[in-house]
Amino acid sequence: MSFLPQDKNSRRLLLAFLVTVIFMVVEVIGGLISGSLALIADAGHMLTDAAALLIALLAVHFAKRKPSASHTFGYLRLTTMAAFVNAAALLVIVILIVWEAIVRFANPQPVMGGTMLAIGIAGLIANLFSFWLLHQGEEKANINVRAAALHVLGDLLGSIGAVAAAIIIMKTGWTPIDPILSVLVSCLVLNNAWRLMKESFHELLEGTPQEIDIEKLRKDLSVTIPEVRSVHHVHVWQIGEKRLMTLHVQVVPPHDHDALLGRIQAYLLDKYRIGHATIQMEYGTCNTPDCVISDSVAEEGHSHLGHSHAHHHH
Repeated sequence: MSFLPQDKNSRRLLLAFLVTVIFMVVEVIGGLISGSLALIADAGHMLTDAAALLIALLAVHFAKRKPSASHTFGYLRLTTMAAFVNAAALLVIVILIVWEAIVRFANPQPVMGGTMLAIGIAGLIANLFSFWLLHQGEEKANINVRAAALHVLGDLLGSIGAVAAAIIIMKTGWTPIDPILSVLVSCLVLNNAWRLMKESFHELLEGTPQEIDIEKLRKDLSVTIPEVRSVHHVHVWQIGEKRLMTLHVQVVPPHDHDALLGRIQAYLLDKYRIGHATIQMEYGTCNTPDCVISDSVAEEGHSHLGHSHAHHHH
């Protein structure tokens, strides 16, 4: 891995990581000079951000490694695991910030507003730059870049809060504004972290991608391709950004087996972005031990979840 990776996502993650680390050091120094615990706490927040960005970078790097006999899908799952760890880290950060805010509220600390304001503005600029970098990435597709962007968003909101708190402290001398704002910021971060954790956990559990309705997919396939009688034994899951699928398709015996297979694969790719589908075509009823499915169940459009998958190999 060269210092500046060729891949755009990696390059942006690396630059955001460097900006975060540099500014984290600035915040620690600023916190020590001004006696502001808020800045030192935010530097701790930035340390976890730097760790999150590093995890994201490593995950993107490993995801590019070629599949092997022992890891036939390669290392794509690492990106999902990294996103899950990032989300869990965000939840921990939120708990720490809220706890710190309660302690502060009970015992207000003297703060040098001017120094806090200067560091807060510098932090705001650094975080805006990092957030812009990550939002240039394909964050819609890459859960990992999105996880890193969420961390930086937390810091961005934290910096806005620090600037606002510093101004209020300088104007009025009212220090409790600092913990109050930090709790408000935490609530915003919490919402994003919880969503990301649910999404990555769903993917780790081999859940069906959220935009895919399996019942609709089964019906649409039968309607669009007349030779398809019924679709059953459907499994759809996602690894990294790749969607995978296995299914049994009962068909009218075709004149050209390969052409029909090609049409089914093209349909799945076009309509559902499923690029890797293992299709078992059947001309009669499906009688394999792990696929006992009655015609009535198939017609009703209910997926039969009771069968065992243990002996089924694709």
